[in-house]
Amino acid sequence: MPNRVVVVGGGVVGACCAYYLARAGHAVTVVDRGRFGAGCSHANCGYVCPSHVLPFAAPGALWSTLKTLFRRNSPLKVRPGVVLTNPGWFLGFARRCNARDMLAAGRAIRALLNSSRALFDELIAAERIECEWEAKGLLFVFQTPKHFEHYAHTDELLRREFATPAKRFDSTELAALEPALKPGLAGGYLYESDAHLRPDRLMSELRRVLLTLGVEIRENCAVSGFVKANGTASAVRTGAGEVPADRFVIATGAWTPQLNAELGCRVPIQPGKGYSITMPRPATCPTYPLIFEEHRVAVTPFASGYRLGSTMEFAGYDDTLNRARLALLTDAAKLYLKDPLAEPVQEEWWGWRPMTCDSVPVIDRAPAAANVVIAAGHNMLGLSMGPATGKLVAEVLGGGAPHVDAAPYSLKRFG
Repeated sequence: MPNRVVVVGGGVVGACCAYYLARAGHAVTVVDRGRFGAGCSHANCGYVCPSHVLPFAAPGALWSTLKTLFRRNSPLKVRPGVVLTNPGWFLGFARRCNARDMLAAGRAIRALLNSSRALFDELIAAERIECEWEAKGLLFVFQTPKHFEHYAHTDELLRREFATPAKRFDSTELAALEPALKPGLAGGYLYESDAHLRPDRLMSELRRVLLTLGVEIRENCAVSGFVKANGTASAVRTGAGEVPADRFVIATGAWTPQLNAELGCRVPIQPGKGYSITMPRPATCPTYPLIFEEHRVAVTPFASGYRLGSTMEFAGYDDTLNRARLALLTDAAKLYLKDPLAEPVQEEWWGWRPMTCDSVPVIDRAPAAANVVIAAGHNMLGLSMGPATGKLVAEVLGGGAPHVDAAPYSLKRFG
């Protein structure tokens, strides 16, 4: 039976939830504290990447993270004060930096990534979405032979455990494959199943599709909590009044912990700040989207532009733009690319990624209200996981059989 559903959060995950719920016949309202699509979904690197199956918490990651406390220009940066204010998250992360938990998290991540990759093809074709979609793959590039050879172990792991192979290119082959790269680089790995798109165009198109389906979008409407009785929510409370519904979806990304008391649980999400710089395409523009693995910097060539992005900064809810982090992007690009930059810079941007301590999102009913589903904590993969999450949420709320096993995304895994 169709229900009235309020989706709190107008990012890519919330938009995908709204889409699949509306397609299932529900009357959907999207409520966002700011503008639809203006948060972390706006200017990320646009990767739809089944290759990104491994979690942030992995063997060796704890020591790598601790070292950033004492290094000024690390691609990953943790401010000491953040550890002190949220020690539980970091302890949870530390406990999961082992092979067993890494593989378990990877399997959960893989299910959503692979589902979303197929759903993107369907969604883009069915709704005629114009978002500069290109399925060329994703090329990991290595500067030094040491790191290039070390990655062979990761490649073997991805092949063996996750059936996610890459094509290996030595230095000469890499130069021929991607002429925009400087000569003399060590080599690369190409994940041919990956794709990319322009995120702001996707969000604009999803807005169009949702409005066509009768979805109401309320912007600049912050949600502070629920109207609840007997373990059921009947409305969300906002600054503009109550919004009643039969079912609710919380897709609020990094903001989700601010609703912990209302949800009846502690959602273990820590904001991880990512950055990007958008500019016109340079004279010699890459053909492939690139990741410079040693420097944790990504490059995306769109049909209409060019973006440098990534790095990770655990700085709490700090809302300033750290220019030193932007410099890490441009400095790395200069090491790898013949034409690393172009003028004028069109946008300098940052966004809070919703990082869980195990890198796996939460897709589960809230303990405080059985008709509220949490869909948050997608780490750096909200775009890549959006369609599968939206479809799963629609299945959970509609009582249908889930197309992927929902158990790995339960809150129960945090104890």
